[in-house]
Amino acid sequence: MVKEVAFAVPGNLATPTGGYAYDRRIVAELPSFGWQVEVLNIGEGFPRPTVETRATANAMLAAVPRGRVIVIDGLAFGVLPDAAAALHDRYSLVALVHHPLALESGLGRSEAVSLQASERAALAGARHVITTSAATARVLAADYGVTKDRLSVVEPGTDPARPQPRPRGDTIRLLAVGAIVERKGYDLLVTALARLKHLPWCLIVAGDGGRSQQAFARLEADIARLHLSARIRLLGAVGTEQLATLYSSADLFVLPSRFEGYGMAYAEAIAHGVPVIGTTAGAIPQTVPASAGVLVPPDDVEALTAALRQLIENVDDRERLAAGARAVRFPSWRDQAARFAQILEDLTLDRPS
Repeated sequence: MVKEVAFAVPGNLATPTGGYAYDRRIVAELPSFGWQVEVLNIGEGFPRPTVETRATANAMLAAVPRGRVIVIDGLAFGVLPDAAAALHDRYSLVALVHHPLALESGLGRSEAVSLQASERAALAGARHVITTSAATARVLAADYGVTKDRLSVVEPGTDPARPQPRPRGDTIRLLAVGAIVERKGYDLLVTALARLKHLPWCLIVAGDGGRSQQAFARLEADIARLHLSARIRLLGAVGTEQLATLYSSADLFVLPSRFEGYGMAYAEAIAHGVPVIGTTAGAIPQTVPASAGVLVPPDDVEALTAALRQLIENVDDRERLAAGARAVRFPSWRDQAARFAQILEDLTLDRPS
């Protein structure tokens, strides 16, 4: 029997974020497990689509040949409750939730409440829900009514890397990777580093600056106001090879996120043998072991400053954490795609008639 799945993504699958990277890698691996994958671009602007975009997305999903499995990325799924209800009885419908929409930083209370209600209603129409961490699975079970029998965790894979020796220099090279949005905590990082001007550090930020014009403008303004322009470089989104080079040359990875559904950049840094400073938010504690990094409470500038000072000043601490990072083994993308494929396979045994 031919196994076919429609994989619906909001916008361009090549978008440089962790969520899209996850989708790309799963889509690329599924054919090796016997699945024919049709990628559906259901439109830009999610999770705030226009009326026209929403209508087009609903029509595209309804046109999928009956009997196929449909996987819908959670950035769109959570605001398509009507589509979920309409598709539920005709397809094996899978929601892929990277992190709940209402947990994005910077939302007003009314928007957060509205998004949570919408996503809860949409998830009720899913035959199965796949999420990327046990921490997010607990949130979906507790706050979104997703029962355990409909819920699976498939964490991201990590490409193997060969950590390179890092020559000691006078300046500690810091690296942050992630789209410039409020949730990533770049405002906190710049504030903390401004308190450490007397120490020898430089920071490279590799992340898409077009996801939030407000967050990007604020970051640029903060850097200028705190007189850090000579020490912080904003590279924008970078390709895979350049990113690997950045990891290989970094002394310390730092990203004070306010929430992460998994935190692929942390895992990539660890795979390259780079010690990490992160936060205790979301799934980060499950991604970053104590042997490889230091975690501080989210939104705690004092704790972040102290952690940065400790690791910038103490090479022995950095080297201890780097050794811990080199000892960590994450599952491969093929391993995780095999788990994803098995979930789809199990759903076909209970395909709606």
